[in-house]
Amino acid sequence: MIPLPKISPSRRPLPRARRIGPPADVELAQLAKALGHPARVAIVRHLLAKGECDCGSIVGRLPLAQATVSQHLKVLKDAGWIQGSIEGPRVCYCARPETAHRFLALIREISGRKEGETS
Repeated sequence: MIPLPKISPSRRPLPRARRIGPPADVELAQLAKALGHPARVAIVRHLLAKGECDCGSIVGRLPLAQATVSQHLKVLKDAGWIQGSIEGPRVCYCARPETAHRFLALIREISGRKEGETS
């Protein structure tokens, strides 16, 4: 048997279901999926309000184990909702407001509304 070459995670082809529809639909689905857990919504909400904080502060705000919070942070970071930077022995996270703006724009697009419009 011939061994298959290893493919780095960033170069793996998207699963078939994720390729359905225009790129904006795929982007919206990926952003929405990352917010698909109340803990992740709480993390993004907290970071948008606070600006920046370390992992320990986030863990202190949620009734979850540190390892679980770290997994949620990874999902959010991979989707582009947050970014992290290493500061000494700790990692500080901050929200990416441009991702929230993009998410809202994509929602408005499927709802047929333009920015600034209300019902």
